[in-house]
Amino acid sequence: MPSVNVYNQDGSVAGEIMLNDEVFGIEVNTSAIHQVIVAHNAAERQGTQSALFRSEVSGGGIKPWRQKGTGRARQGSIRAPQWRHGGVVFAPKPRDYDKKVNKKIKTLAMKSALSMKVAESELIVVKGINLEMGKTKEITKILENLKAAKKTLILTEEKNELVCRAANNIPTVQTGIIGAVGVYDIVNCDSLIVTEAAVRKVEEVYAL
Repeated sequence: MPSVNVYNQDGSVAGEIMLNDEVFGIEVNTSAIHQVIVAHNAAERQGTQSALFRSEVSGGGIKPWRQKGTGRARQGSIRAPQWRHGGVVFAPKPRDYDKKVNKKIKTLAMKSALSMKVAESELIVVKGINLEMGKTKEITKILENLKAAKKTLILTEEKNELVCRAANNIPTVQTGIIGAVGVYDIVNCDSLIVTEAAVRKVEEVYAL
């Protein structure tokens, strides 16, 4: 059963926490993580691109010139793809790029992402995050105390308005709550800061 230090927001060690093997200590399944991230990126695509086929372009109902005798190539319509203002060959149309991922694969991917953060020493557990004013300099100081990487994700057990407000002005720092973040968010950060209460909540949700 893996264990990590629990820190105070001033960077001092407050104790140690034992992590559940079934959530934070499984063998990382990169295939599951890949499937979920591909599905996430596909869902981000708008799929609103659109162009007109030759049958949808107005005009071109008459043959531009007779078939033979002009010395020019035969043409049937001025709205054929080779003409200016003509239709588009294999024109793109609005579509849905969503990919379905099995629920078991999603769960496995989440556990793998969390276990990967523990294995790579990128998980930082804090006793709690308490801010007085919700100022950017407050959260910046905490990140410096915890020696967090530039790209950081802060997870709390419930929404903390002061933390969200304080981190809002830092482009490389994201905040979230347990249950509202995905595998992509976890894999995409270099430091994952989680409150002790949030860790227990994760274990309740994902432990068998």
